[in-house]
Amino acid sequence: MATSEGIQMAAELDGARGRPSPETLRVTVPSAVLAGFIDSGAGKEAVPAAASPAAARGDRARAPGTETACSVSLSVPASPSGLHLAQFGACASVRSAGGDAVRVAPAPDARHHAAEAPPQLLKQARFNSQPTMTVRTEEPPLQRMRTVSRSDSTRDRRFDQFKTFSGRLERQLSNLRGVLQDPVEVEPADSKISEEETDNDEVPTADRYFAALEGPELETLRPTEVSALPEDETWPFLLRFPISAFGMCLGVSSQAMLWKTLQSEPATAFLRVSPDVNHALWWVSVALMALVSSIYLLKVVFYFEAVRREFYHPIRVNFFFAPWIACLFLVKGLPRPVWTIHHVVWYVLMAPIFCLDLKIYGQWMSGGDRRLSKVANPTNHLAVVGNFVGALLGARMGLREAPIFFFAVGLAHYVVLFVTLYQRLPTNVQLPKDLHPVFFLFVAAPSVASMAWARLCGEFNYGAKIAYFISLFLYMSLVVRINFFRGVRFSLAWWAYTFPMTSAAIATTLYASAVTTVLTRALAVGLSGIASVTVTGVLVATMYHAFVRRDLFPNDVPIAITQRPKAKFSKILAHLRSSGTDVKGLVFSVSRHGGSDTSSESPSPMARGRGGAEP
Repeated sequence: MATSEGIQMAAELDGARGRPSPETLRVTVPSAVLAGFIDSGAGKEAVPAAASPAAARGDRARAPGTETACSVSLSVPASPSGLHLAQFGACASVRSAGGDAVRVAPAPDARHHAAEAPPQLLKQARFNSQPTMTVRTEEPPLQRMRTVSRSDSTRDRRFDQFKTFSGRLERQLSNLRGVLQDPVEVEPADSKISEEETDNDEVPTADRYFAALEGPELETLRPTEVSALPEDETWPFLLRFPISAFGMCLGVSSQAMLWKTLQSEPATAFLRVSPDVNHALWWVSVALMALVSSIYLLKVVFYFEAVRREFYHPIRVNFFFAPWIACLFLVKGLPRPVWTIHHVVWYVLMAPIFCLDLKIYGQWMSGGDRRLSKVANPTNHLAVVGNFVGALLGARMGLREAPIFFFAVGLAHYVVLFVTLYQRLPTNVQLPKDLHPVFFLFVAAPSVASMAWARLCGEFNYGAKIAYFISLFLYMSLVVRINFFRGVRFSLAWWAYTFPMTSAAIATTLYASAVTTVLTRALAVGLSGIASVTVTGVLVATMYHAFVRRDLFPNDVPIAITQRPKAKFSKILAHLRSSGTDVKGLVFSVSRHGGSDTSSESPSPMARGRGGAEP
């Protein structure tokens, strides 16, 4: 079977003069034709390819039936001068498999035509680079694919802007291994992002988040916006793993604390709860906390830019309290007495909460784009609950002053947050109009506050009862409107049901121990049962969506917004059609206005502004 060579002919123009780059043409011709072309072009001055020892060794080593790709590179003048390529004295060098080059001189008739060329054309040709033709042997396609697969030249670089090392470490490792990378990479036009978007180290502002996203948690991209990452394919798992996943840890760890309370409180002693239930739930909580923390720690290591964008998200930033609140729950639900734990544990866990308080509360007080009147959302309760949980645990461990400090800070900001959420100021347009699972976070803060105040005072006094009754009323006001919660697609936001319900059940159990009646006992048992069933149902649904349907972690769109609005025209038209706008009339009016003369009767907005400003 005759072998064939692929000849790639590329015209490289003079770059110094800013001329357009050549087009690439690749043709396949038999080897015999290529050999004849070289022999005929060489004339008497050519060195036969067979005369080269390295070439002869390469021909003998090449297996029959294999194909070798030979690329031919031509350099021609940029301007069409009307001369033949041979008039410039083209010379060729052929590289065989052994690496030896064969130089091919121009044909005699080429010299004759070059001598007859007009002087002005020859003068113009002197300013261009000497044309050369190079024929070199390339690797077979299969071997070339293997070489490229070893290197990272074909690596998908669209996610590099969110990586910690931005691909630099991978390239350095590849260079140390001695793997060459292709200098040119072809990427789809739709997946390219401007250098200003990818190379800028600044994260989007709060106003940009509000302008590009919508929904109760700002988790949905607006129809007229374009994501910085591909929307039609699945992103890497770590990039899709959000900080809100720690809500699972809150729900399960609070259950361990609930069953420990049911076992130890006198009001529920008739239930005879076994300590094994608390042990099992505590170890499950520890395992889940370790798993979620490990995954998110990997995200911090490999996709730090995505974590940074989550931290600057007006809603997601509140979930950064969740890991530390879950750890406080684990310490509170420990199957041994809490007061035996060293106080250093409490200080270590409360230090991050204190730092977050300084940042978040400072932003609420400032008049910037992250003021509370603008970013108020039910998820802000997480920034308050951490102070109450810390006060509760500190009081149980025997501390006094520090728990009171955190309780005071949490109480002051909870009152401001509660009033802001109830008022629904016109400046806050992002508050959800319909009920959402995160609305149950209204119940969490007063429930935990009542327990914390009871532990600080040593009894369930009037202050604790006031906070408990507030939480109980909010709980009932949400339950009677349960129909409004239907139709909400399952997501990690459903874990917002679990932690507040469990907190209300624990507070009810403590209240039943202070005011022991049949009604309070029944209420404690009923709310505890509802909380346990809710946590179990949400946990089963989470496992079903994670391992069966595999849609628990969709693409995390909120972190992929661009720095500036970058909408596609097709999305704008679709949004206009969905809103009932007459697209044809709009396009016609715009085209008619755009085609009018500058001296028409309808001046531009800037012209009208200037005209209105003049006397």
